[in-house]
Amino acid sequence: MYRRTAAAAVLLATAAALTLTGCGSDGDKPEAEAKPKPPAASPVPDPADSAAPSAGASSPASPDAKPTGPVLPDAKLTPATGSFKDNEKKYLSGRVPEKMDPAAVLQTGQEACQRVERTAKRDKDAATASIVAGEIPNAKAAITHLCPEQKPILAAAEKGFGDGTRKSPAAGTFRAVNPTPGCAWQARGKDGAVLASGPDMGAQPGAAVTARIPAGTAEFTSTSCYAWLPA
Repeated sequence: MYRRTAAAAVLLATAAALTLTGCGSDGDKPEAEAKPKPPAASPVPDPADSAAPSAGASSPASPDAKPTGPVLPDAKLTPATGSFKDNEKKYLSGRVPEKMDPAAVLQTGQEACQRVERTAKRDKDAATASIVAGEIPNAKAAITHLCPEQKPILAAAEKGFGDGTRKSPAAGTFRAVNPTPGCAWQARGKDGAVLASGPDMGAQPGAAVTARIPAGTAEFTSTSCYAWLPA
């Protein structure tokens, strides 16, 4: 009798366990099943993929490039609070892409002025060369309208030119500003003949690099010389 009662109790306990396992809520499932799966990761958008032009964008060859797409008309160049000064409006004219805050574009111009000013305090040649090389976006417009006290630096930069190929350059002597050890230049005539080249292979390391462009040069090319200013 006792054995039959014990066996029956075991059968009842097993049936109850099976019932709870099959009909339990999510909270009763094993941890691996009840735990929700993380959502699939969505790709993070890259700002470089945006179609909108960047404020103050400039190519190395142009120190004063403007947006190529639609821009805000002058009548809509207003900040969220207050108003722009006349010189600020002149800087912003034709320079603010649609759907962009004019104040953000103005800030790029102000930062350009600050960079020129800080660099010029340490080294005027370096400030001039950075404009020549196109490293300071919209430097010409920023200096013209926002920091005219830096116009001597701009005037010096307009007499120089950067690395690359320059057609029909003016004859004269130019010096490279902040050249790397690999700086090299070459002047060619209309027939492609090399008229002059440098630097002199016998020059001491760290010596100044000078280019003498002869009259009649049709093309002047340089690499790794950064920027050229009149000697």
